[in-house]
Amino acid sequence: MSSIEVFGDDEHFTTVQADGICVATPTGSTAYNLAAGGALCHPENPVILVTAICAHTLSFRPIILPDSIVLRVGVPYDARTSSWASFDGRERVELHPGDYVTIAASRFPFASVIYQGRSSEDWVSSLRRTLQWNSRQKQKSFKEWSEE
Repeated sequence: MSSIEVFGDDEHFTTVQADGICVATPTGSTAYNLAAGGALCHPENPVILVTAICAHTLSFRPIILPDSIVLRVGVPYDARTSSWASFDGRERVELHPGDYVTIAASRFPFASVIYQGRSSEDWVSSLRRTLQWNSRQKQKSFKEWSEE
């Protein structure tokens, strides 16, 4: 379990006791964020999602922040051990007590090609198709019971 400090625009948000935290955008690390219990978020929302991974408290909930915020995430000076930062599961960097990672949205958005006026429709149908989002078998209707 790690102790992780989270700052937003140099304001201390919280210190999380958890297996880790996931910081994602609506188009990046979404599967990992969702697996950790984070929110589904439409890709046109200019936000940053922060989700604890197996938090040690029941009160920590995923938070959605504006993408204009600059996050600083790190290991407190009084932490009992170091932690590791992973970037899309590719690179790992050990963070010792006092080390921090700064996270900010790029000023240059990633261009994507979509049919005009269909981004929401495509996103929702993708959720339904790939995640079976909110699908379940329809309940059978009640039968009328007659006394004979």
